[in-house]
Amino acid sequence: MENRYQRHIQLTEIGTEGQQKIQKSKVLVVGAGGLGCPALQYLTAAGVGTLGIMDADVVTASNLQRQILFNENDLGKNKAVVAQERLRQLNSEIIIKSYPFALTHENVADFINLFEIIIDGTDNFYTRYLINDQCILSQKVMIYGALFKFEGQVSVFNHKDGPSYRCLFPSPPKVGEIPNCSEVGVLGVVPGIIGTYQATEALKIILGFEDVLSGKLLCVNLLNHSNTLFNFEKRDTEIKKIKKLKRVIPIENKDCFVDFEVSLTQLSSNEKIMWIDVREKDEAPRITHLEIQEYPLSRSITSNSIVQGEAKIIAFCQTGLRSKAFVQKMKNKGIKNCFSLKEGASELNDWGRKI
Repeated sequence: MENRYQRHIQLTEIGTEGQQKIQKSKVLVVGAGGLGCPALQYLTAAGVGTLGIMDADVVTASNLQRQILFNENDLGKNKAVVAQERLRQLNSEIIIKSYPFALTHENVADFINLFEIIIDGTDNFYTRYLINDQCILSQKVMIYGALFKFEGQVSVFNHKDGPSYRCLFPSPPKVGEIPNCSEVGVLGVVPGIIGTYQATEALKIILGFEDVLSGKLLCVNLLNHSNTLFNFEKRDTEIKKIKKLKRVIPIENKDCFVDFEVSLTQLSSNEKIMWIDVREKDEAPRITHLEIQEYPLSRSITSNSIVQGEAKIIAFCQTGLRSKAFVQKMKNKGIKNCFSLKEGASELNDWGRKI
């Protein structure tokens, strides 16, 4: 389409040469959620030549409040596949690839090596450290985004041998130490703004602009209209450690991040399940269609208080973090057949009604 990129070309900082750089670029977005959706849309519209979308999750009703690529007809469908279909309608001139599975230790090198810039649209530390470590090894740029209620963070890592994610956060937090937006909530427009910042940084890097967020952490608070920019230094010991190993560093307690999970789509109404609600008693919605045992994570729980029998134990919360911490505690106490529900209480409530 002849006039598609005219507004870019009119900018003296971009021009025809800059637009050609954009059209030759390759960007991978890991996570097609609240951050990934706006980043993907703007990069597609800008004409990024090859765009990769990686996400193993399916669209749920709770996503629609902020994940603007999806609608009600997409419920239950894989996010990467749906995003690819939507984006092709926006720009048919570029290559858009969908990867409907998770990034793992086994495949991280293969996929990151295919792209120049990696946008972190994830909400878990396991994947974030995977991306960072492989970007160091593969000399790729990582663009970071994170959310908390009315706030967001953005930074650029491994740009021109600059600081990495481990320079800012050397090791993952303990499970349950830092809540994600599925636990505490997030204003729907916050990921839209932060994801747009990530797309902006990607385009600036592609175009060769100097003033990018390398060695800087931008913190945006939409509640009080404040922007704060923190500077941080490169920590050579963290980067050299990864380069010396010539592989990504295994995450301790990896199971806390990716294992021990089960999805509602994997469950049958015929299964014997012990449902455990680890939320506080005032949290909604309460589940009334299933037999539920309540063990708020804030209270001390002994393995003797849970009689498992032949049932599969499945813990749930609003989504994810607390139920994973509960499962880890149970595993440490010798209870093996225990899982964290991937979906949250709202989805379980709907599932309970259906069966």
